[in-house]
Amino acid sequence: MTPAPMVAVRGEVVREADPELGSFTVTVSARDKDRAATLTRVTGRHQAVRAVLDQYGDAIEHRETRGVNVYPETKRSGERVSAYAGSISTTVTMTDFALLGELMLRLADADQTSVYGPRWSLRPTSPVHRDARRAAVAEAIGRAREYAEALGAQVIRLVELADVELSRGQAEYARPMRMTLAGATRGAGEPQLNLDPQRQTITAQVEARFTISEPTAL
Repeated sequence: MTPAPMVAVRGEVVREADPELGSFTVTVSARDKDRAATLTRVTGRHQAVRAVLDQYGDAIEHRETRGVNVYPETKRSGERVSAYAGSISTTVTMTDFALLGELMLRLADADQTSVYGPRWSLRPTSPVHRDARRAAVAEAIGRAREYAEALGAQVIRLVELADVELSRGQAEYARPMRMTLAGATRGAGEPQLNLDPQRQTITAQVEARFTISEPTAL
C-alpha cells in the first residue's frame, strides 16, 4: 500500500510581554587580618540585610541565600596568609517594581554592600507561555493547509507534533549599585531609583507532520 502524502511544517510565534518578576542580588563583604573578625563583620552585615528585607514582608515574592564564601588571601611569595575575606549573597525577587527600586537603594547605601540587578522575567507558569505555544500550533496548522491547497489537496490528519523551543529574552545585568551610589549626598534629599522594566520576548516553535489527500495540481 502506497503511504499517504505528507507535509512537514514549522510553526513559530514571537510575542512580547511586560515582565512579571524583578530580581536582584545583594552581596555583603568583609576583609580583615583576623579570621574571627572577618566572620563577625560579614555575618553582622548579612543580618543587617535580612533585617531590611524583613521590613518588606509579603512584598518580597522570594528570597534565598545563594552563596557564602570565606577564604584566606595569601601572598605571592608563599602560603603565608595575609588576610581573610568573606562574602554572603542573597537573591531577592519582587512583583512590585516601585518597591523593588526603593529596596535596592536602601541596601546599596550600606557599608561594603553591592547590589546587582535588576533582572526581569516572567513566571514559568505565566499564561503568556501557553498562549505562545497555542499560537505556534495554529501557525503550523495554517501553514500545512496552505501547502496542501497549493498542491490541490487537503490536510487529513496529524502524524506528529514536537515542541522545538520555548525561550524568553534575557535581560542585561545592571552594574553594581554600590559603585554608582557611593558617596551620595543626604542633604539634597533621599535619592530615588525609577526602574523601566524590560519587556520580555517569548518565542514558541513547533514542528508538525500531517498526511494530506492525493495532490491534484501535479
